[in-house]
Amino acid sequence: MRFLARRLGFYLLTAWAAVTLNFLIPRLMPGDPVDLLVARLKGNVDPAAIDAMKRAFGISDAGVWQQYLDYLGNLFHGELGRSITFFPTEVSTIIAGSLPWTVGLVGVATLLSYLVGTFLGVIVAWRRGSWLDGVLPATTFMHAVPYFWVALALVFVFGVTLRWFPVSRAYGLDVMPAFDGPFVSSVLYHAALPAITIVIASMADRILGMRNVMVTTLGEDYVVMAEAKGLTSRRVMWAYAARNAILPNITSFALSLGFVVGGSVLTEIVFSYPGIGSMLLKGVENEDFPLMQGIFLVISLAVLAANLLADLAYVVLDPRTRQEA
Repeated sequence: MRFLARRLGFYLLTAWAAVTLNFLIPRLMPGDPVDLLVARLKGNVDPAAIDAMKRAFGISDAGVWQQYLDYLGNLFHGELGRSITFFPTEVSTIIAGSLPWTVGLVGVATLLSYLVGTFLGVIVAWRRGSWLDGVLPATTFMHAVPYFWVALALVFVFGVTLRWFPVSRAYGLDVMPAFDGPFVSSVLYHAALPAITIVIASMADRILGMRNVMVTTLGEDYVVMAEAKGLTSRRVMWAYAARNAILPNITSFALSLGFVVGGSVLTEIVFSYPGIGSMLLKGVENEDFPLMQGIFLVISLAVLAANLLADLAYVVLDPRTRQEA
């Protein structure tokens, strides 16, 4: 419990620092969202309209400390301001609408990539010296290939040439959003190709990472002792070697889960997927500071939550953590 209390205190402090930086950085930059809008209109805006826009965006002339307290109060009530790109829609509404698409697509694809990649990494390491070593050059090549290249290649082969999968949108134009069979099947059908892209592009990293750690673990004394005691190969591989070798991979997986919220931006762009990565791109293109600020805050908190889950997993899987605490 002492270990968990220390980690929880650390993450609370880090979350406060992330929230504070998220408040300060936009205010350290020259100008504000209203100045950008006025500049786009070449200055032909009535001063009264400028004041109205400032009130709409929550921009005030109060001191920084008072603005910081107002910012914390708004965060406590879930208010992240209004988007410039989608004015007058609130940023929290935009994030709430795009986040489920990203979590559903990237989250499931990341989990699938981790499970399959870790399993293959264990098998390749356990049967090192066999024909499975021939998989390594291919995984090394895939590890170096960018996401968007894989996405474009799959779109050309399976979307354009073979026409097996749609190449854009999250669901078909012939269905209406509803929790029914036609809509769900359309969503799964449209998500297949983007999900395959993420799995292929990220699985090589899982295989190589797990394989390398597993090979090192197989040389440990407790693994040799387990084999000398005559335990079955399956028990030595999973209960002794893989259980200890998987610990570094859990940290990598936890970080991946945190960045799931950020979305696979390039994949969403290639497939015109309405996830949070696409929203972030629109925010950057339109200099929509409130939208970028809200998305960065959500990503930061998601990364911290994922790391906290990794620490909890360490406590369960590694007895040394409990003893040190």
